Amino acid sequence: MSIRHGLLALLDQGPRYGYQLRTEFEARTGATWPLNVGQVYTTLARLERDGLVVPAGEDEEGHQFYEATDAGRAELRTWFDTPVPRTNPPRDELAIKLAMAVTVPGVDVPAVVQGQRRHSIKALQDYTRLKARALAGESRPGGSGQPGSDLAWLLVLEQLIFQTEAEVRWLDHCETRLATHAEAEQARAAESRTAGAGDGPAAAPARFGRRRSRT
Repeated sequence: MSIRHGLLALLDQGPRYGYQLRTEFEARTGATWPLNVGQVYTTLARLERDGLVVPAGEDEEGHQFYEATDAGRAELRTWFDTPVPRTNPPRDELAIKLAMAVTVPGVDVPAVVQGQRRHSIKALQDYTRLKARALAGESRPGGSGQPGSDLAWLLVLEQLIFQTEAEVRWLDHCETRLATHAEAEQARAAESRTAGAGDGPAAAPARFGRRRSRT
């Protein structure tokens, strides 16, 4: 998630200082991606280094304001105009957890899947309730009051809903895949036992036959 461009989008609307940027960023995204002030100032320092923002004075309380440069506004326009690439998908902790779980002996992988599904369904229910309140026109706690902020929050909520629905479907698929794999492993083990048991009886008559031929 691009904190860099999110802050540039806020500074494109006028000078702001660090705490303002943090508050507005969280308000517009519904605190879905909380920031700490340290992240904000680290990002501002990098933006200033790259010539995308410049200091814009201080207020009476000593807050350092920043504003976007022409280069910063051009960078922001490019960000809005360019699709988010899928060539390097973000690392997903759940996918990594399950990938590791199936390779580590002693892990109850179906239990991991079931526990995650319960959590994801609970989250989906929470997001759906929040969406219903937003559509009913209820004010969101901590809302910024900025034009379009309620719509922004609704779009973020719907993205979370679609993402969580997809996660639940994937977990269902994982459970089916695990069951199929377990059945295949059991079938292979049964075949191996059958093959091993068949070697003994097949060899015995031959031995008995040889003994009878010598009498």
